[in-house]
Amino acid sequence: MKFTKLSLVAALAVSAAFAGGDIEPVAAPVAEFPQTTIGGKATAYYSTDDSVVDMFDKESSALGTAITLDVSHKFNANIAANVTAVGFANVLDDGIFSFQTAGEYFEGEKSGAYFNVANITANYGGTTVVLGRQLLNTPMLSGFDWLLAPGAFEAYTAVNSSIENLTFVGSYVRTFRANNSGTDFATLDGDNWTVSAAFDNDALSGSVWYYNIDAGSYTQVYADAGYNFGVAKVMGQYVYTDIDNDEASNVFGVKATATLGAFNLMAAYVNVSDNTARWVGIMDGLYTSSWNSTTGSSMGNNFKVEAGTEFAGITASVSYAYYEYDDLTTDNEGSEIDVILGYNITDTIDINAVYTNTDWGYNTDAINALEIYANYKF
Repeated sequence: MKFTKLSLVAALAVSAAFAGGDIEPVAAPVAEFPQTTIGGKATAYYSTDDSVVDMFDKESSALGTAITLDVSHKFNANIAANVTAVGFANVLDDGIFSFQTAGEYFEGEKSGAYFNVANITANYGGTTVVLGRQLLNTPMLSGFDWLLAPGAFEAYTAVNSSIENLTFVGSYVRTFRANNSGTDFATLDGDNWTVSAAFDNDALSGSVWYYNIDAGSYTQVYADAGYNFGVAKVMGQYVYTDIDNDEASNVFGVKATATLGAFNLMAAYVNVSDNTARWVGIMDGLYTSSWNSTTGSSMGNNFKVEAGTEFAGITASVSYAYYEYDDLTTDNEGSEIDVILGYNITDTIDINAVYTNTDWGYNTDAINALEIYANYKF
């Protein structure tokens, strides 16, 4: 799964590129409208694991390709329309069920196309409103950029940052297309929304989120805070989930990051008690979650350490995480090792590799998996 490092305040914002890509605006005088920008990327994604047969076997491998086209049209200085179209095709026919692809093909079918983003954005003063299909990135409700395209929502979102160092977010969500779920957006039952407030003055930061998720029969409060001491940064988080007809969940977490020479270091501890947590999307925003393992699924004590560096243009990170599953359905403990590498061949071409060794504590052998993917941005 897509591993993300949610900063305390960066996590609160709607994706800065509402069209869902890395659009570089053309050089044009600000006063000249309308303006249209077009960009996108081509992706090739290979995945293999030994959950069923040996790695690299044709029956354990999947190779998918995708073209993502981002178009943004500014009608004037305040209003724009954004569209992201995704077309995909699977190259291999023999892939079988694996925990990475969740089926024979990426996206569940040989080929297809869909609009992952289609919205209108309006800016006035310090407020931005986004209406329609969009990318959302909040601690416990998020669509992550993993496999061929990020998860996306049909939502109505407002972000206000008119007060210095403060940001307010409100979003009402109607539908959700999860990563690797195909071309359709699923309607979420009931009312599903979140509101938040966040503060960040570079040294001190923090945010509070409230979630009402009728589709999951729960409400939730998420809070975090952090302080940057310069040589190190210390953060904490708390999540309380009130679950209908079930015991509430409590989550406490702490994390510390520091730089030692050429290495970026991280250590985190999270305790989940009384019940597992809840979230919307592939991954939660808890400090000890890894590429494949969500801390919110655990019960008990969880630890994670990570080291990252850059050498000869290659970015690299290695992490180890330990998880407790004290719910009597497993052997009560699991672990995950992640090795993640990335290299920019040119300004427009990058290649990445992710090796994982994951034990979910189900009294079975740990699963080894390898994902290799490349992007060409245009």
